[in-house]
Amino acid sequence: MLDKVVIANRGEIALRVLRACKELGIKTVAVHSTVDKNLKHVLLADESICIGKAPATESYLNIPSIIAAAEVTDAIAIHPGYGFLAENADFAEQVENSGFIFIGPKPDTIRLMGDKVSAIDAMKKAGVPCVPGSDGFLSNDESKNVAIAKRIGYPVIIKASGGGGGRGMRVVRQESDLVQSIQLTKAEAKSAFNNDAVYMEKFLENPRHIEVQVLADGQGSAIHLGERDCSMQRRHQKVVEEAPAPGITEDMRRYIGERCVRACIEIGYRGAGTFEFLFENGEFYFIEMNTRIQVEHPVTEMVTGVDLIKEQLRIAAGQPLSLTQDDIQIRGHAIECRINAEDPERFTPSPGKINRFHAPGGLGIRWESHIYTDYTVPPNYDSMIAKLITYGENRGVAIGRMRNALTEVVVEGIQTNIPLQEDIMADENFQNGGTNIHYLEKKLDLA
Repeated sequence: MLDKVVIANRGEIALRVLRACKELGIKTVAVHSTVDKNLKHVLLADESICIGKAPATESYLNIPSIIAAAEVTDAIAIHPGYGFLAENADFAEQVENSGFIFIGPKPDTIRLMGDKVSAIDAMKKAGVPCVPGSDGFLSNDESKNVAIAKRIGYPVIIKASGGGGGRGMRVVRQESDLVQSIQLTKAEAKSAFNNDAVYMEKFLENPRHIEVQVLADGQGSAIHLGERDCSMQRRHQKVVEEAPAPGITEDMRRYIGERCVRACIEIGYRGAGTFEFLFENGEFYFIEMNTRIQVEHPVTEMVTGVDLIKEQLRIAAGQPLSLTQDDIQIRGHAIECRINAEDPERFTPSPGKINRFHAPGGLGIRWESHIYTDYTVPPNYDSMIAKLITYGENRGVAIGRMRNALTEVVVEGIQTNIPLQEDIMADENFQNGGTNIHYLEKKLDLA
């Protein structure tokens, strides 16, 4: 097992990694910015090192500082969490070239799956179903692009190959808008990602967002741990996630899971990962793979009983996968609400000091957070301050427990999106299950 690990992240995911390390007897090093010296995981870690000022570019995105922290503390591995440098192939490569273990996939795998076009090509070769599209980058040949759109059928969507997080995408519903839309998306992609390569796909009108969790040891073994539904979104950002996905049958789960496992083996995947799909009319369409642990990983843990972070650590230590597909059984239902420090109506950030805090409790309640009374939420980072997860023997029980738990949370001094989460849990269409990715935005527009 690994001896000492640098946790190259902050907030609740850093605390989550620290807890898993402590359970396995692994020493921890917390790196932090100047404004994060009082984060809970920093206070609990065996060692802590300040790596820079508050801006992420000067701290959590500062590769030399993070590697230096590993060097001066004699750590042997670095866990990137999610966000920041978690899917940065150059970071992974520099970590390994410096003699440390990167707790995640190999750099070449991150590059392969980080480029949407090469990822789609790899998935097609592995038999994973994909959205009908341009089968490569769009050229500057306008007539050829028009012909591609006609073959796919309108509406189509233009996507930046290096995009993510909902950026670098434009829907085109008629031929007269196609050429200009491609030009605008290329310009935006160049500005945002320093990569103007774009491709075209069929635009699905009312899909759900279904993702499949996988574990692979990079030694020829891989398994899937079922699926999650992450369709409750605002501006392409997930708000509520659940497992298993409503309406997905055991046959569907086996069909898509086996293809994800086969793809992991073919690309030599190592660690935890997530295949993301659009799901419409009973069909799965691959959109991307996240080569890291996900924000919503707890719902999978709740219904499978598998600690995904500990599995990441074991795999990084070179251990073969300890689980087989037959070991994975989906039991009950779990729901996760992301709790953000933001105005629940205008969605503007709400940093500041928490004057009073109380966490929810009870059977089937899991609270993942780094906040506490007198903690100050800085304005420099993502607004998520907690994840509230509930588990029940069925979906109805999980929703009921979530509704109760949300009323128990006390966070005073800042605003949170808890009122929005309460509204979602009370929504009849959500309670019935199977809402599409556009549902929440339409609901908010009508409110």
